[in-house]
Amino acid sequence: MAFPRSSGILLHPTSFPSPFGIGDFGPEAYRFVDFLVDSGQQIWQILPLGPTGYGNSPYMCYSAMAGNPLLISLERLIEEELLADWDVADVPDFPLDSVDFDRVRKYKLAKLRIAFTNFQNQTTPKLQELFEKFCHLSTYWLEDYALFMALKTEAFAGESWNNWPADIAKREPQAVAKWRQKLVVEIEFEKFLQFEFFRQWSALKLYTNELNIQILGDIPIYVAHDSADVWAHPEIFSLDEKTGAPKLMAGVPPDYFSATGQLWGNPVYNWEQLEKDDFSWWLQRFHAILDMVDLIRIDHFRGFESYWAVPGDEDTAMNGTWVEAPGDVFFERLNRELGKLPIIAEDLGIITPEVEALRDKFGFPGMKILQFAFDSGPGNPYLPYNYASQNFVVYTGTHDNNTTVGWFEARSPEQQQWVWDFLGCSTGSGIHWDLIRLALSSNANQAIFPFQDVLGLGTNARMNEPSEAQGNWGWRYRHDSLVKEFGERLRWLTGVYGRFPQESS
Repeated sequence: MAFPRSSGILLHPTSFPSPFGIGDFGPEAYRFVDFLVDSGQQIWQILPLGPTGYGNSPYMCYSAMAGNPLLISLERLIEEELLADWDVADVPDFPLDSVDFDRVRKYKLAKLRIAFTNFQNQTTPKLQELFEKFCHLSTYWLEDYALFMALKTEAFAGESWNNWPADIAKREPQAVAKWRQKLVVEIEFEKFLQFEFFRQWSALKLYTNELNIQILGDIPIYVAHDSADVWAHPEIFSLDEKTGAPKLMAGVPPDYFSATGQLWGNPVYNWEQLEKDDFSWWLQRFHAILDMVDLIRIDHFRGFESYWAVPGDEDTAMNGTWVEAPGDVFFERLNRELGKLPIIAEDLGIITPEVEALRDKFGFPGMKILQFAFDSGPGNPYLPYNYASQNFVVYTGTHDNNTTVGWFEARSPEQQQWVWDFLGCSTGSGIHWDLIRLALSSNANQAIFPFQDVLGLGTNARMNEPSEAQGNWGWRYRHDSLVKEFGERLRWLTGVYGRFPQESS
């Protein structure tokens, strides 16, 4: 489908300010949406919203379809009379600029249990009806997820599912029935968390859409091994039949981000089985994400054409092989099910003509990253004058890149000069505004920039470093960062380059 000329900001909800140690769907989320409106932006890009597991990565979630309970706003629960002011009077001294995930998880889950108790004891008939309707409509993923999380948190002390007793690890019917009865309250708690997550997110999305802003969400190609999806559907993943561990793991060979490649640890798919099932699980994923967002970015799109498969006993991604995937057949099936979807293909890394052909056959916009544009001469495909068409999204950088200020400061004087030579001159407002201007002025249909670049922040505000397994995803901005001047400058530039109607003087 056609994407109009527009622009937007990349910011994950965990990065909002909040008194509770992590960004959420409370007042600051609505304040940020208002900033988008005031700055003339029409797209808000987010990362996956799932419940995070290992390393707190939104790309390693306990479910491909559930939401992260840590994003539930306690302030909204107070408005809904599921919490009282005194319930949150003991807020710890959380850091202002980052998320201490362990402390946040301990604090917020305790408060969410209070809200759950109140929901059980004093809920209104209308709220109970909404809860039951949500559970009914979400049965296809919610039942497995709620049982999985109850088992993981209450029965088996956080152990990966393949280390559980064999009968429940293999989902033998008697074991499933036994544990459903034994953990009935905990299962109901997990369902309540999902109900509140989606209720609050739906309200925020409605507010955002009513202001003519679309939400661009991420759908990671892979899911975490320790997830409800792999536990409930082991037949569609490459697993060792005896241990349940990944037989083949996902990743990418050595690249820009890592000399030994990236070994993600996710099991790759059993595409043969998926195709036999008419891709039913994947179709459910797309149905689920379309309930959450307006536009979809497929992370690691190239894996639909061919994927890097690494033996399960390897420590790095270096010794893998490329294996062909049935992307053409899958996207044809997706089109028949849902029609032409607003999909953006993350086509970074080692991209072959076959990957480009798959992307172009279905008309998916690709991605161009300006931080990649200045190091291989005038033929560099990321330089704006080399964009072959308008059907791309141009970024200053993504969540995996350094901030633009941090990236520029890390360059040698000669490398910095090449950037200045290309730009011709500077606005004097900083390299971050120069690259934002370059993105906006390009012929790419969409231009998107991380919020850190709008704020002009350095390396300490980086969201993720792919070669590091820990210490990522925690950056937050402060309440006073939404400076009116930044919004006015962004609105003016957006109008100058035809991405938002310029007001007449």
